[in-house]
Amino acid sequence: MELSKGVHMLHLPYHGMVIHPTLLIDQEMAVLVDTGFPGQIGELQTAIEQAGISFNQLKAVILTHQDLDHIGSLPEIWQKTGGSISVYAHEQDRPYIQGELPLVKDGHLDNPPKGKVTDLLVDGQELPFCGGIRVIYTPGHTEGHISLYLRESKTLIAGDSMYSVDGKLMGVHAPTTLDLKSAQLSLKKYAEFDITSVICYHGGVSTQNIQQQLRDL
Repeated sequence: MELSKGVHMLHLPYHGMVIHPTLLIDQEMAVLVDTGFPGQIGELQTAIEQAGISFNQLKAVILTHQDLDHIGSLPEIWQKTGGSISVYAHEQDRPYIQGELPLVKDGHLDNPPKGKVTDLLVDGQELPFCGGIRVIYTPGHTEGHISLYLRESKTLIAGDSMYSVDGKLMGVHAPTTLDLKSAQLSLKKYAEFDITSVICYHGGVSTQNIQQQLRDL
């Protein structure tokens, strides 16, 4: 689903639910935000190609955080691109993504997906590609959770900082959040941005009365 020029919300079914990585495209490159569960590389590649992009145009992956459903296909992406992509994440979640520490919520896994983080993200950082991407540090769901604000389309990629149901923003998902207080405080950071649409990894896009919905939360 192309939400605006160069912004594609992907739909990846998984055991009765759907998750939503985001594909960003400009004239020079394609950037994938989050990678789905382990074993979803085929579906992910199909979704990317349906957006008119071949895998060799993928130049970067941005990870909103360390959870299994966000980093799951990173090793396969790295392999398919010959290790030529940049992988962005926040420093707090880097050791978990790289396998130096067990995943906080899936520490029982014997062989969790892992990959090299090539570039660290910090709060307020501006990434120059795909029309300009502002990094918003939004801890709570995990210690290193980040969100992304797309300047051209006024779109917020919320990761798991909140979820939505039928286009309505529901706020923090408490059962999967490590620090509920921090997560609630993180939502307040969105007030400074002119946001007209929100992509939630769980629930999809919300476009109606976004500013009012955020104030209510």
